[in-house]
Amino acid sequence: MRGGKGDGGHRLGILFATVLVDLIGFGIVLPILPLYAADFGARGLETGLLISVYSLVQLVMAPLWGRLSDRFGRRPILILGLLGSAVAYFIFARADSLAMLFLSRIIGGIGGSTIPVAQAYIADVTPPERRAGNMGLIGAAFGLGFVIGPLLGGPILSPL
Repeated sequence: MRGGKGDGGHRLGILFATVLVDLIGFGIVLPILPLYAADFGARGLETGLLISVYSLVQLVMAPLWGRLSDRFGRRPILILGLLGSAVAYFIFARADSLAMLFLSRIIGGIGGSTIPVAQAYIADVTPPERRAGNMGLIGAAFGLGFVIGPLLGGPILSPL
């Protein structure tokens, strides 16, 4: 995903879609997670930890992904992040214990912590005068993902 300044339009669309898909997946899980955890006997504190462990792992992993993307390039790291998220959602769907839910959230946090890499990519391929606007694409993908994801996840709780 390395490109010269100004030739990133198509790639920015792919980047937007990548972040959007990741956030839709994250949003689908949100309405389901507390009830799924309760099915495995989780109480309030455990459910809170289950929700927050994702962000805790992101906090730790984001700087590491950033350094790795400086060394190996943005594309491989973004792809690894998406693969990690896919593995996490697969484990989440197949979970048969609270421990598996925690594992899925930890792996999901690892995969979902590549947003700074996406931002670095935008900085790489856009001229300074368009950089802030293009960074807004990340925010738009977040917003749209958090609208679409829970709308898809909610009906899983009570099928139509």
